[in-house]
Amino acid sequence: MNPSLIDILLRPDAFFSRLATENESLKIPALIILAGGIVAAIHGFLMGSLNAKMMAGVMPGMDIILYLVTAAGALIGVFIFWILAAGVFYLLSLLFKGQGSFNRVLAIAGYGYLPQIAGSILTLAAAIVYIPKITVPVLTKAALTDPAMTAEVTQALMHDPAMRELTQITTLVSIVFMLWSAHIWIYGMTHSRGLSPRDAAICVGGPVVLYVLYMTYTLGVM
Repeated sequence: MNPSLIDILLRPDAFFSRLATENESLKIPALIILAGGIVAAIHGFLMGSLNAKMMAGVMPGMDIILYLVTAAGALIGVFIFWILAAGVFYLLSLLFKGQGSFNRVLAIAGYGYLPQIAGSILTLAAAIVYIPKITVPVLTKAALTDPAMTAEVTQALMHDPAMRELTQITTLVSIVFMLWSAHIWIYGMTHSRGLSPRDAAICVGGPVVLYVLYMTYTLGVM
């Protein structure tokens, strides 16, 4: 790994201080997002196997389509997250009269995503271990036409013990690495938008706290 990328993880203040003096470039941030998207796509492909098994009685032979749709959705979802996160940070920074271009914030959001690649690898490893242990209920054609029966089958999958453990692990890992990313984004916003550490923490911390609260809530209702 390029030493400057290690600085993102361990010395984000110094990294973004240097970056603020350089020309804007989205090349490395885009590659980071792409790497994260590829890991997410592999994870999505594995999770797609659960959907394929559940739908086997209704749509036989559709396995590969479900795999690809789930994987593609995970890949695209990472890029959508990148743009949305940058957009939210940028808009909130306007409240504090932040300076600098949106592309600069987009770069920051990309660099700050780096810890989440590690988190995605951990959740991928967990999926590899737990997915074979999950008992997948099969939808019937009759159940597909009855929303109540469909919901019952879906709930049975989500409450499978192995599925619950996998979801809990995935959620906790996501929260931890999102907080690490938030730590990095705060320094990035401080240097790229000319904000005080307090204002940068508000711009980043507000959305991240909402995310953490939502993820914590999903754990509580399982």
